[in-house]
Amino acid sequence: MTAILVINSGSSSFKYQLIDIDTETELAGGLVERIGEASGHARHTNTASDAGRQEANLPIPDHTAGFEVMIAAFKEHGPQLSGANLVAVGHRVVQGGAIFTGPTVIDDAVQQQISDLADLAPLHNPAHVQAIVAARANFPDVPHVAVFDTSFHLTMEPAAYTYAINTELAAKHSIRRYGFHGTSHKYVSEAAAEFLGRPLDELKTIVLHLGNGASATAVDGGKSIDTSMGLTPLQGLVMGTRSGDIDPAVLFHLHRKAGLSIEELDTLLNKKSGMLGLTGNGDMRDVEDAAVAGDAVAQAALDVYYHRIKGYVGNYIAQLGGVDVIVFTAGVGENSGIIREGALRGLEGLGIEIDPERNDPFSRVARVVSTDASRVTVLVIPTNEELEIARETRAVI
Repeated sequence: MTAILVINSGSSSFKYQLIDIDTETELAGGLVERIGEASGHARHTNTASDAGRQEANLPIPDHTAGFEVMIAAFKEHGPQLSGANLVAVGHRVVQGGAIFTGPTVIDDAVQQQISDLADLAPLHNPAHVQAIVAARANFPDVPHVAVFDTSFHLTMEPAAYTYAINTELAAKHSIRRYGFHGTSHKYVSEAAAEFLGRPLDELKTIVLHLGNGASATAVDGGKSIDTSMGLTPLQGLVMGTRSGDIDPAVLFHLHRKAGLSIEELDTLLNKKSGMLGLTGNGDMRDVEDAAVAGDAVAQAALDVYYHRIKGYVGNYIAQLGGVDVIVFTAGVGENSGIIREGALRGLEGLGIEIDPERNDPFSRVARVVSTDASRVTVLVIPTNEELEIARETRAVI
């Protein structure tokens, strides 16, 4: 057995998975959260054990302490890291700018570059660096690899990633569209080709990664040619708490008329908008339930959500010159037949037809949800960003 430990870190939490990279199976996984709060929380699952999920509440002052909690969980509940033949640690990093074109072995210089990119991802990259520092201290004898959300989208042409602002100003401050969720879009587009038994380089695919954060990507022959997120993960689709696309003049207007500061506007668009702003609830499951129960506000919010998705689907069909496959993935895309049907409703004229019977049942496996007559195949494919990170880590080492 050869194992890779995958770390997906946030500012006050990190998820982890231990993956047998020879068989691509998960050996264990867990979450360490509420780091820095009065009481932290940790959970750990050994997939080979009958004990199930183990949980604990305890002080976790920082990421270094969080890693000690994780290592203690492996020691107490297994599998034992000492017997796992750990060969590397793979780290998800949101923002790699235009510097990192693929997975990269982390040394001091790379760690500093990731830190320097924090201006482009102030909510994410500092947390990644904290986790990298803690992980390198705890696992000094194996290589650490950074896998960047942005790398998959560096195949976009300038026409797709350039903002129409002063070019010198844009270049000086690294302003361009980068795109995110890259590991998910890469994994899912490749899995779609494998599922259909078709060559990846022949497929025109639109991936709809719909979760609390949401993005759409046009994938031509396995390469990203356009994506909905931009300089930051704020642009694009309507999300749980993020506005997605908005006229920039709205910000000027709110500053002048409502007196909102830059910080307040940032909080408004990132944390108090999207479905939360439209309905008072940022959880799509609750919004969906309310709409089904006849809540007009919830239904109006879903209509906005659907409208935005359809706009991107139409845009990407034009950019791709046609589409073979549309794939739903992530928490909302994988689990909600109502959302999938609403997002593509009315697109029959483009050859996109959802089969109600195939679309309705809940399932955790890859499947077709379009009709046999649909010219475009619509799939649901569960994403596995941790496995993709492990694959890319293995490729580097």
